[in-house]
Amino acid sequence: MIFISKFLPYGKQCIDQEDIDAVADVLSEDFITQGPKITEFEEEIAKYVGAKYGVAFNSGTSALHGAYFALGLDKGDEMITTPNTFVATANAGLYLGAKVNFCDVEKQTGNIDASKLEANENTKLITPVHYSGNPVNLKEIADIAEDNDARIIEDGAHALGAKYNGKKIGSLKYSEMAMFSFHPVKHITTGEGGIIVTNDEEYYERLQLFRSHGITKNNLVNPRDGDWYYEMQHLGFNYRITDIQCALGLSQLKKLDSFVENRRKIAEKYNGMFEDNPYFDVVKENPDGESAYHLYPILLKEKYANHKKEIFSKLRSEGLGVQVHYIPVYLQPYYQNLGFNKGLCPVDEEFYKRELSIPMYPTLTDEDLEFVQEKLYKVFSEY
Repeated sequence: MIFISKFLPYGKQCIDQEDIDAVADVLSEDFITQGPKITEFEEEIAKYVGAKYGVAFNSGTSALHGAYFALGLDKGDEMITTPNTFVATANAGLYLGAKVNFCDVEKQTGNIDASKLEANENTKLITPVHYSGNPVNLKEIADIAEDNDARIIEDGAHALGAKYNGKKIGSLKYSEMAMFSFHPVKHITTGEGGIIVTNDEEYYERLQLFRSHGITKNNLVNPRDGDWYYEMQHLGFNYRITDIQCALGLSQLKKLDSFVENRRKIAEKYNGMFEDNPYFDVVKENPDGESAYHLYPILLKEKYANHKKEIFSKLRSEGLGVQVHYIPVYLQPYYQNLGFNKGLCPVDEEFYKRELSIPMYPTLTDEDLEFVQEKLYKVFSEY
């Protein structure tokens, strides 16, 4: 049995006593779900990114499902997204019966490649993903969407605090809605959770309806029996988040800017440490944006990419909790059963072959970064 004295995961939450106290406080209040902390959290996130409305959900996945529903995505519609993402980005379209298409990615960033984006009259939705927190080229995608009367919903699961052309992701200059995730490895956490921000009041109302069974007490179809009366007007879901989670989120939000600042400082140090190394390349930041660095991906040079499986295992045994982001979505068996085949997006398949995510979270110390470099170089030098 191998004993590892130190292990650095690729990402983790940063919880302090203030966060713990915030959760404890809400537990002594009257509402621990469907209460005022949810509205407060929604308003504060919307304010932070520069949007009018926010609707919080119990996960980023359910938030995307709600956003696609609010947009009106339905059977017979088509959507385009990137294969370099977690499966939820595409799955949420399948939930509603839409056809999902994939666009290949940029070789150096892993972001959707706008030059390869082929929308048509059947394309209702384009969902770009700000991979690793690095903003996509939204202006180019928006021009294509406009030419084809399509809409954009940003998957910003990695990108809370990131900027594009000086504006925060979520300010919605180029899109209808944006999603952020609050999973523990993200910039702030609610345990599990997600949110959709939008500037459209109709989307806002449909999002609220969808996350709570499709039930409302407003805009009724039938005469009101009494003050207790409600109607289920859509087949919604129980996708509600709790006040307990939102209390944690509000406390975390106070620290978000410092979290992002620390991530960017760590990335800058990594960039300097790894400059001209013989083993791997680093992902380049969009010159029109500021990455929030949810991830710090490295791209193995071909010689080492051919040994990725062994390198991955050895790095973990050395105490580096590396991960791979992501297996191209269409290579999953479920998608292959839908007719997708290997070779669809060759650049992304090559990106997957080469990519490893190394530790990136705000509390990493200079000593930790030296540990990362030492272990990386030790393992790579064996090949």
